[in-house]
Amino acid sequence: VQLQASGGGLVQAGGSVRLSCTASGLRFRSNAMGWFRRAPGKDSEFVAAINWNGGRTYYKDSVKGRFTISRDDAKNTVYLQMNSLKPEDTAVYSCAADGDPDSDYTVEGEYDYWGQGTQVTVSS
Repeated sequence: VQLQASGGGLVQAGGSVRLSCTASGLRFRSNAMGWFRRAPGKDSEFVAAINWNGGRTYYKDSVKGRFTISRDDAKNTVYLQMNSLKPEDTAVYSCAADGDPDSDYTVEGEYDYWGQGTQVTVSS
């Protein structure tokens, strides 16, 4: 199983970035997908998740209204559209897959597979 994240970079505060995570080697349509981030010197934290059929989404409170998670099952890809970015959004963002429909998708330990991170840096 491989999860390949991309789309990070350097952006000014107030700007936008779209992250992508493409999966291979797993039944993508059966998996919930999540995004987590780790800022320098801090613990990893949940950002957003989407269930297996896209019918439910979950967000960290501080990103609600600014970030949108979506999925394209035809492309085995999950996206994280990040708008109105703030310097505190600076982190390494990682995607993850969870095949259990009863998981708490906000919990890092519930996920089965992880991709490498992609750096997002927001300058003030």
